[in-house]
Amino acid sequence: MIETLVALFAAHVAADYILQNSDMAANKDKPGPLFLHGTVVWATSFTATGSIEWPIVLLAVLHTVTDWIKANRAKTVSAHLLDQAAHLITLTAIAYLFPHLWANGHWAKAPNWVLHAALLVSGAVYATRAGGFAVSELMRNYDLRPSPAGLQNAGQTIGTLERALIYLLMLSDMATGIGFLIAAKSVLRFETGKDTSPDEFRKHSEYVIIGTLASYSWAIAASLLIILLRSQLPDLGIALSAI
Repeated sequence: MIETLVALFAAHVAADYILQNSDMAANKDKPGPLFLHGTVVWATSFTATGSIEWPIVLLAVLHTVTDWIKANRAKTVSAHLLDQAAHLITLTAIAYLFPHLWANGHWAKAPNWVLHAALLVSGAVYATRAGGFAVSELMRNYDLRPSPAGLQNAGQTIGTLERALIYLLMLSDMATGIGFLIAAKSVLRFETGKDTSPDEFRKHSEYVIIGTLASYSWAIAASLLIILLRSQLPDLGIALSAI
């Protein structure tokens, strides 16, 4: 089951966060873009598992229905989290009910490192890029834009980098380093905002704190998920583990 689940997770990440452009994401309430995305989900699932069995089609259909429901609801962080939870539950259910998809697929005889690599890469994308969308939905509730004015899109880049660092720290069993990351960011943010008025400084600080905690929470949760899945995968083997 775990091999099938990891393959389907990698396919999900590729379909939603690598191969899906902004136009497709914004127009899923229309049949054309929605069907196209569903086709991409099927293609990535087929590619990842090497299986053309009907559960792959079922997965694509369930993914499409879930996206259609989300597209017809208000854009909120709750809707985004529920959407992702539904997708992950669907992936787990398909892997549980049809665990043979990987074993019967074209990649069944691939070396163990293939699945490990797929999991680590897809986990990195999920921790960084997917986390960016979740945080953006949350911060949509706040009118404030970070001040003083800085580089264009700098906040998004900083968020992506900090989630990537947290992902690396968690997987390297160096979670204590997250505390130093928080301290360093707090000092830098204080220095950039200390020249503003007290009211603006407070608003700016609260805005940054909310965004930072949300970003860190997503990265830590995603990292824990990858660590759990990785612990269930077959060992890499003596040759690779000795490197």
